[in-house]
Amino acid sequence: MATGRLYGGRAGEERQADRRAQLIEAGLDLLGAPDGEPTLSVRGVCKRSGLASRYFYESFADRDALTGAVYDHVVQQIAQSTLAAVAAAPRDERGIVHAAVANIVREIAEDPRLGRVLFSVSQADPQLARRRLESARMFAGLVTMQAEDFYQAKLSPALDLAAHFVVGGLAQALTSWLDGTVPLEEDEVVEACTDLLLTASTTMR
Repeated sequence: MATGRLYGGRAGEERQADRRAQLIEAGLDLLGAPDGEPTLSVRGVCKRSGLASRYFYESFADRDALTGAVYDHVVQQIAQSTLAAVAAAPRDERGIVHAAVANIVREIAEDPRLGRVLFSVSQADPQLARRRLESARMFAGLVTMQAEDFYQAKLSPALDLAAHFVVGGLAQALTSWLDGTVPLEEDEVVEACTDLLLTASTTMR
């Protein structure tokens, strides 16, 4: 049985979800800009989204809650698209690693806001420290799963350490590329990072 009043054929819950998405997009615009704001403000986000402050508070308790939601949105988008790319890749070692790296690089190249929030803002914002640690563990877990599946590697502290090394190294490499420290073309970054990760993967076999 449907609940909630309908306006223009759409339930209130659906419209609230749309407004929440608008606020997250506005937060991503502000945090992920080249000269991004170190912290969000309710006024700034509402102005950017074109929504009144009362709509902000129907979805978020405060600006920190929105900042966390923006970060989670970025992590989820990159994780889901990378898993899909890996699932569709040729079932050989280089094909899998190349697909994962190419997807991540393409995501942040097409939308640099994602990379800035994932790699830069999350380091500068103390309230994102826990989320950054959790996301690093999540990505390391995905690497471990692939190692267990492809190499039949056994779960161990050494494998977990290698997975965290891979995740941290790739994150730092992409941070340096995104901020212009490493002046390479997109395809050069993909090939170089693929080669480096394949070398690192020898510790997982």
